[in-house]
Amino acid sequence: MNLQKLFILQKSLDTYIQAEKNISHDVFLEKGLALLIELAELANETRCFKFWSDKGPSEKDVLLEEYVDSIHFLLSVGIEMNFNDLENWPENHEDESLTLLFLHTQSSINQFLLEPTDDNYKDIWSWYGAIATNLGFTHSEVLQAYLEKNEKNYERQRTGY
Repeated sequence: MNLQKLFILQKSLDTYIQAEKNISHDVFLEKGLALLIELAELANETRCFKFWSDKGPSEKDVLLEEYVDSIHFLLSVGIEMNFNDLENWPENHEDESLTLLFLHTQSSINQFLLEPTDDNYKDIWSWYGAIATNLGFTHSEVLQAYLEKNEKNYERQRTGY
């Protein structure tokens, strides 16, 4: 999947939000924490770690929306560090249990926030790709869901979210 379209759309949204909210300070760490929170929300919807519960995961459309919420912030932290030249989704890490994928992804995000290098950024994308594969998301589904959520985020900003 070519990521350049997503970076362009995300940069436009970020610029719009920061202008509307009159944000002039560095928001890299805030966006990084938001990325971690969105990842946790996705994990919660998968229920992959809830060994004590018989209830299954949320519906696929709910999982996909949570997934692209994370992608918004993943793009955004890359833009903050000028890593928005990534063209293609890096190769996925090996398929592991969903719980391990979430733990590896969280660890890679934390590593990137402490040491924002190009390699660390690509590592996050690789883990996110493995999560997408595990959840059965195609690139076209991710792209379509991102586009829909991007428009919803603009609408939220216009209506005082």
